[in-house]
Amino acid sequence: QVQLVESGGGLVQPGGFLRLSCAASGSMFRFYTMAWYRQAPGKQRDLVATITSGHSTYYAESVKGRFTISRDNAKNTVSLQMNSLKPEDTAVYYCKALVSGPGGQYDYWGQGTQVTVSQ
Repeated sequence: QVQLVESGGGLVQPGGFLRLSCAASGSMFRFYTMAWYRQAPGKQRDLVATITSGHSTYYAESVKGRFTISRDNAKNTVSLQMNSLKPEDTAVYYCKALVSGPGGQYDYWGQGTQVTVSQ
């Protein structure tokens, strides 16, 4: 079982920035692929960015060049630096851990943190 706790959401003006953090439990964090998703009201949950245990990253086209995902294995945290925020970035942002175990792969989710981009 992996517990994830997000923080750092809030209200920001267009063009501003926020940094989200996700703290994970357990001693195997360095082996997990970590991801950030977001879900706007009335829409499906979409992938924003991922980072593997080897620090390879992937970004959705809509955030490429504006968002940066990073991880600190010593602190069991993954972060999402969000710059040049737009109103369409408004959503609940979720952290996910993809964990490989004897029985297969498992997804663990945090509770989400609200990001609102508005004047």
